[in-house]
Amino acid sequence: MRLLIVGTLNGQFTTASKIAMEKGASVVHAEDIAQALAVLRSGRGADLMLVDVALDIRDLIARLEAERIHVPIAACGVATDARAAVAAIHAGAKEYIPLPPDPALIAAVLAAVADDTRELIYRDEAMAAVVRLAQQVARSDASVLITGESGTGKEVLARFVHARSNRAKKPFISVNCAAIPENLLESELFGHEKGAFTGALARRIGKFEEANGGTLLLDEISEMDVRLQAKLLRALQERVIDRLGGNRPVPVDIRVIATSNRNLAEAVREGKFREDLLFRLNVVNLKIPPLRERPADIGELAQYFIRKYAQANGLPVRPLSAEARRALNLHRWPGNVRELENTLHRAVLLATGPEIGVDGILTPDGTRLDQARGGVAAQAAMTAEQITRHMVGRTVAEVERDLILETLKHCLGNRTHAANILGISIRTLRNKLNEYAQDGVPVPPPGGGEMKGAA
Repeated sequence: MRLLIVGTLNGQFTTASKIAMEKGASVVHAEDIAQALAVLRSGRGADLMLVDVALDIRDLIARLEAERIHVPIAACGVATDARAAVAAIHAGAKEYIPLPPDPALIAAVLAAVADDTRELIYRDEAMAAVVRLAQQVARSDASVLITGESGTGKEVLARFVHARSNRAKKPFISVNCAAIPENLLESELFGHEKGAFTGALARRIGKFEEANGGTLLLDEISEMDVRLQAKLLRALQERVIDRLGGNRPVPVDIRVIATSNRNLAEAVREGKFREDLLFRLNVVNLKIPPLRERPADIGELAQYFIRKYAQANGLPVRPLSAEARRALNLHRWPGNVRELENTLHRAVLLATGPEIGVDGILTPDGTRLDQARGGVAAQAAMTAEQITRHMVGRTVAEVERDLILETLKHCLGNRTHAANILGISIRTLRNKLNEYAQDGVPVPPPGGGEMKGAA
């Protein structure tokens, strides 16, 4: 966590710095806005700025936006100056911290801003296999390509790899290639010299140099223009970059992690992605399965998000009802972990009883999750998908047995109903059940109850 403190903070600079460093932040001080901009342009960077409310915060934010520098700002001022606090928030500050600084409040602000506080939560073996591979390659300098649908947690896994690498104490810099306009991405990555183009008011160090010694995450790299891909390939191969308007190459020492929610091999065939760049990036591929293919993670993540948002909002941690858990497990989660997180955030805020019921598990438009459009079809598709995955490597007789027994459980032991669903005669069903019982396989009794070894 890199903290840039701007101004004297009404004489409380030393205290604020000490609190922040005790929480693991590295602190840089700038006396005024001009010096703060110089620090940011130099490539030293910042994850958060604490700015004296006596300075012109509106002007600072405008100048940052003009140079496309994105850093959240927390204003600091004396506790009694309510008017200054309101003005700072209106100007664009994300938070106001009264002085003298409170250690708990500064710690909370640092934690809220630091993306690397997000934990990697998993239980399903499908995800555990990915994590084991990530741990195995983390200490190398090999480029890593992380693929998976949107919302599966690709950036979280990238931070996990960085935290376990030999570069863990160096910067982790993330660039969203899809969020930055094509004509600005080159300057964002490689930096520029003063006067390189209209609006280049001073030399600006790019993300490659800012990440020097550490890790650079190129998020959604599939959205990068093919022309810029060529320059990226040179940077990866030769470990040098060229600033826009520069006249000499600049050496860099970084590890690159890239993510994509698209099929890059298909993009290569379409001429939208360079094959040689794909080879360079894809030394190790960490493919994150979608949430619907890691069902054991749904409950684990749900409990984590319930605790997280209950604590953040000062609310009690309520358990999920059985019906609510069933609704979560049957949903297809097209938005993956991101959708699950938002759903549980809403549920925590809306819950009023002793537990979170299915009535509180809502889509963004207020529809109950188990009644959302396409819910029945989605449930059937997920069931079919799970059954198909479990068929591989098994005999036809084993698959048939499991299908019969699961159908019988669903029908609460009613043989006639089960036979109708399976499309077989009641006599055939009874013969099958007798065979299973003779082999020692538990068979649901008529009408439900404990499993028995006879039909």
